[in-house]
Amino acid sequence: METRIEHDSLGDLEVPVNSYYGVQTQRAVVNFPISGLRPLPAFIDATVHVKRAAAIVNARLGQLKQEVADMIVTAADEVLGGNLRDQFVVDVFQAGAGTSHNMNTNEVLANRAIEMHGGKRGDYKMVHPNDDVNKAQSTNDVIPTAIRLAALMLCQDLFKSLAILQEELAKKGKEFEPVIKSGRTHLQDAVPVRLGQEFGAYAEIVRQHRDRIKFAADDLGHLGIGGSAAGTGLNTHPKYSAEMAKELSKALGLDLKPARNLMAAMQSMAPFANLSGALRNLALDLIKLANDFRLMESGPKTGLGEIHLPAMQPGSSIMPGKVNPVMAEMLNMVCFHVCGNDATVAMAAQAGQLELNVMMPVIAYNLLQAIEVMSNATRVFATKCVAGITANVDRCRFYAENSITNVTVLNPLIGYEKAAAVAKESLKTGKSIREVVLEQNLLTSEQLDKALNLEAMTGSTERSAD
Repeated sequence: METRIEHDSLGDLEVPVNSYYGVQTQRAVVNFPISGLRPLPAFIDATVHVKRAAAIVNARLGQLKQEVADMIVTAADEVLGGNLRDQFVVDVFQAGAGTSHNMNTNEVLANRAIEMHGGKRGDYKMVHPNDDVNKAQSTNDVIPTAIRLAALMLCQDLFKSLAILQEELAKKGKEFEPVIKSGRTHLQDAVPVRLGQEFGAYAEIVRQHRDRIKFAADDLGHLGIGGSAAGTGLNTHPKYSAEMAKELSKALGLDLKPARNLMAAMQSMAPFANLSGALRNLALDLIKLANDFRLMESGPKTGLGEIHLPAMQPGSSIMPGKVNPVMAEMLNMVCFHVCGNDATVAMAAQAGQLELNVMMPVIAYNLLQAIEVMSNATRVFATKCVAGITANVDRCRFYAENSITNVTVLNPLIGYEKAAAVAKESLKTGKSIREVVLEQNLLTSEQLDKALNLEAMTGSTERSAD
């Protein structure tokens, strides 16, 4: 491999001649051959947006030559257009704080800007990675800002996916409203419910989680950019922080503001832990939802068989005709993964000392990946699973009519103890609730007809807000 020689504060080092990254990135490549995991595209974009905005703002404030700023912006726009992604090569597990990723971005933008204007890669007289691309910045304020921006951008897709899931569940709630089935608590027979009520509840749970995640994400709009190395704003223009928030808001279409306390915004990972926790909480409820679907579809001959999930693929390499609930299984695994990501974010968030949390690279990867996979999984689950669910109406009705807990409705009429005795007799003899009650002359046939009306027993799950 052909190389070029570049120099940094540690000395000379060979760098691949065709690379747009430079010496400091190359040191990280050599130092951290850990996982093969690279920064997620959203994180690359967010970091490049910070560099682009900084060039514009520094030129506006007279801190950077306009022609140099224009060169940086041109290179940044090219990367944001999808080019040079293979040049972001630093492993996720790298030196603390994300200095290597920050310098990887600085060097790629500098070298591309130099090349686009007739210079040679590695000759930083025209545009310098540290002095120009990184002007008025530190890794310590760039990386937490980039995490915020990337998370906010990814959350837009997540909100759309959750809205689709909520809508599909709500549609099934209306479609299945007439379907009576047995409720179950403790995995035992319970009083009748409507299948539509169950799906309506699922839709409401998703809506609530969407609101919680939105609330958590709102906190990310307060940026610590401009805090520089330790939150004091060293080497930055007094107007830099506010102008950066304005420029980034304009570029990304987001409502961004400078943090009230730049040092606090750089030190505390609480906003990331909060958003990660909201994703984990969503995952916990989605695990239950997916498991409910798997239970209700179990069978088809020896399980509950109350619903049919769309058949997506053959379910066995040896058992012909077997079809599995693959979309629910996929959702389960994604949610387990998101819970693991949250555990990593939590451990990393508490690991900072004094003016800096050096564990930001692993927070960035795990938080952003969690948002991304949850967005994809919920959208796919909504469109390829929920939208195609059908109800086994007869099976549902059979279970509802034969549930021993239907005796519950007789409590107000004959009392709990007599109702319990009826239930025991029904289980012992195999006779229906109706037969036992009539034999014991506890109620008339007309009274039983009214009391054991399954439709009336399901009531309503909707309550007034008053």
